[in-house]
Amino acid sequence: MPAATHTRIDKLVLVPPPPPPNSIHFAKAAGVGTIITTSFRLFPFLPLRAPWVARITEFEWDHHFADIQEKGPFKRWHHRHEFVVDTRQGVSGTLVRDVIEYEFGMGPLEALANRLFFEARLRDTFAQRQKKLPTLLV
Repeated sequence: MPAATHTRIDKLVLVPPPPPPNSIHFAKAAGVGTIITTSFRLFPFLPLRAPWVARITEFEWDHHFADIQEKGPFKRWHHRHEFVVDTRQGVSGTLVRDVIEYEFGMGPLEALANRLFFEARLRDTFAQRQKKLPTLLV
């Protein structure tokens, strides 16, 4: 099947972003202690995948949950997903915020590696998720 061609820019917003190159498998129902096993591409242009294992360490219904990396590319990773009731232009909804703290463990090269490689990729990943959230949280 040939690729679709769009001639009007306003039609592009209807095309969903490509799925992130991750697959997630939950070992049990979500909550404190849940192990999340996923994989990711170290370099987006290569098919090689690396494992990433995280554990949920905090969970408060309708408020937040947090996970830490148990196995993966970082020396330290703490990710807190926060949910806040918010009203914008008279419409009530949920504000989803991610607070991430991480270290590579690369010493003096860490800031440079973060700036050159990881920061933009992390922002892109969460920007894609933000675009999908309205359909996921219905």
